[in-house]
Amino acid sequence: MPRKQLQTLTEPMYYVLLSLTNPIHGYGIMQRVEEISDGRVKVGPGTLYNHIARFEAEELVKRVPSGENKKVYILTEKGRRMLKQEWDRLNQLVKDGRSIVEDRDE
Repeated sequence: MPRKQLQTLTEPMYYVLLSLTNPIHGYGIMQRVEEISDGRVKVGPGTLYNHIARFEAEELVKRVPSGENKKVYILTEKGRRMLKQEWDRLNQLVKDGRSIVEDRDE
């Protein structure tokens, strides 16, 4: 049975895509996710490579040639659109929540 196409991202998936705006290898992705999230989100190798495999299958990321003996990845244009779509969705969640939370604070 084919896997359902991603509609929204989990928090680790979102941070992995954020880290792929420039070419980067797997260990660098794990470090970047932790850095971007101020240590809140940590992605282990198993989770990371499962996400990468899924992102590659959906053409959200691709491997790029590297002179190093490491696999290097970057977002595709489709991946950039997915990241922007998720960013917009998350901003809408914040906007919706803010209107309720700020009303209760008054």
